[in-house]
Amino acid sequence: MKKSDYNIHIIGAGISGLVAAQVLENHGYCPTIIEASNTFGGRVQSDIVNDYILDHGFQVLLTSYPAAKHYLNYTDLDLQKFLPGATIFKNGKQQTIGDPLRSFSLLFPTLFASVGNFADKTKILKLNALLKKKKVVEIFRTDEKSTLKYLQDLGFSESIINDFFKPFFSGIFLEPNLETSSRMFEFVYKMFGDGLAVLPKGGIQEIPNQLKSKLKNTTFLFDSPVAQVKDNKIILVNDKIIQSNMTIIATEASNLIANLKNQETEWKSCDTFYFETHHCVISKPLIGLIADENALINNIFYHTSLATSSKGNKELLSVTVVKKHNLSKLDLILKVTEDLKKYCNIDAVNLLKHYHIKKALPQLDNLQYEISSTETKLKPTVFLAGDQLLNGSLNAAMISGERAAIGVIQTLEDGLIVDELTSEYS
Repeated sequence: MKKSDYNIHIIGAGISGLVAAQVLENHGYCPTIIEASNTFGGRVQSDIVNDYILDHGFQVLLTSYPAAKHYLNYTDLDLQKFLPGATIFKNGKQQTIGDPLRSFSLLFPTLFASVGNFADKTKILKLNALLKKKKVVEIFRTDEKSTLKYLQDLGFSESIINDFFKPFFSGIFLEPNLETSSRMFEFVYKMFGDGLAVLPKGGIQEIPNQLKSKLKNTTFLFDSPVAQVKDNKIILVNDKIIQSNMTIIATEASNLIANLKNQETEWKSCDTFYFETHHCVISKPLIGLIADENALINNIFYHTSLATSSKGNKELLSVTVVKKHNLSKLDLILKVTEDLKKYCNIDAVNLLKHYHIKKALPQLDNLQYEISSTETKLKPTVFLAGDQLLNGSLNAAMISGERAAIGVIQTLEDGLIVDELTSEYS
């Protein structure tokens, strides 16, 4: 049988599924991606509203992600850089701190900021140096503890934990108490230190757009939710049966495979609001952190502080909520606007869009960085992919998609394909 004659299906057109398709194409196969929705990108999508680009949740790309460097063309994405720092709102004041070694403009604000004490700033320098030297594979072999316990064990003061680490990493981990594994903290902290946080000029959607544009021999079936996956067939919700030699499930598999019914992934949710405002209270491309424990809002960002391919007439502000709440949609909007005025002195806002993202990040224990191609095999003809197999990151989504595709190729070609890319991501 020719490679192009194999019926290989990928369920899910998110980042993992798109990368899996690319690897299969690179080895001469012609996969089909089955997607429940009417578009691709999964959790990495953008909308255009009133000429503003609204990403589905506040998302950034870290340029130091090893797999992203392999699969993405950064030049073509026209990446816009955040400054390596943050503006902190507390007690009616705002202060800016950052890495003056990478942005000289942050030197004096950081030196004179009252966020943390001198010992804290010394410890940050030591942590930077430690993680600069530490290999990613070492990070994921280290014993896990909560990020909060990790910071406390390093001797950071309660002040800098509450004023900087909690709001900053709560926005990344999508949980307010830093219960996330210290492995993830070290990994993300290292990625920030080794590179930059960026956004494509056309919004986060440009990442899956670029991945899809590289696919030349992949067929897409949109609006095709899957009900069940069996050894050699896929059953759609509409009872249509698709014969499949090999299947990669690049989404949560628990509802699709009979023996996985009790292994459903738990997910973290968040709310993101986009407002149009007349003025910016942060003049540079810096994330704003709300450090008051009574605030519901966690972080803000003016997207118009970066160059964008589509820009409305005023300023675009995103606001992220990660704390759990029982507020109605209307009460939540009122609370967010009240918090903006109270903690950031931002008023006269016009709500453009509210995204409630139920499945924003997988909630995982025993986080891993790598997975072998054989570990992605659930059954002889069924393979798994998705960041929920490793850790909640774009990097993990890409690695898992690649590994599942290589697992399929190894099976079809009797193990002759070497998993040659593993060392590149270590």
